[in-house]
Amino acid sequence: MGCRAVFACLAMLAVPAFAMAQSCPEPLASARRLVLVTTDGMNTPKATLQRFERESASEPWHAVGDAEAAAVGRTGIGWSVFFRKWARAGEPIKVEGDKRAPAGIYRLGPSFGLAPAQHAHYRQLTEGTVCVDDASSPAYNTITSRAKVGWSVHGENMWRVPDYRHGLFIDYPTDARARAGSCVFVHILLPGKHSTGGCVALPEARVEALQDFSASGAVIAILPRAALARGKGCLP
Repeated sequence: MGCRAVFACLAMLAVPAFAMAQSCPEPLASARRLVLVTTDGMNTPKATLQRFERESASEPWHAVGDAEAAAVGRTGIGWSVFFRKWARAGEPIKVEGDKRAPAGIYRLGPSFGLAPAQHAHYRQLTEGTVCVDDASSPAYNTITSRAKVGWSVHGENMWRVPDYRHGLFIDYPTDARARAGSCVFVHILLPGKHSTGGCVALPEARVEALQDFSASGAVIAILPRAALARGKGCLP
């Protein structure tokens, strides 16, 4: 084998890590912190959450702490329209009001809560804070105030929801025409509850720990366990 052939072979060996990072979907491709939420199927509210981090986009993921129990939507999860290419025949697609958490990969947004600020970019839920889930409203899937949208627009009056005492916004894309879902958060799982209306929930102390973990930026992947292989090379 000549020098040129040897060089070519060595170059091919050097490519995979970089190519793998380039072929992974954003925001996962450039992420250095990951919150992985998995379920045993599409129709269960029971989930497992585990945190991961890596030094760079070309490095492998390493677990941070143990896996822990979490909850998702009352009827399970459904693929968001933005990740429908990951869906397989018979797997549901997320639509507004289906009580499913949206399967896919998204950026974690700022922390929020009912108390005064605890983290950078934190948003306190003051009286009037609402997340609009009315697909006919121009404010669909946005956090705004009743003073701006009025009281006739349907939405979650967030300052009245005890589950939102601590939480994180999920940067979930908006598609009102497809009624693709709205107001997706990580929030606390109150005692006696075992599911959500379409979010991810954890015990209160674990939500606070997740706020700390994601303060410098993280992504969240919500997936059926069988779909991990569909992101081969991108996910732990």
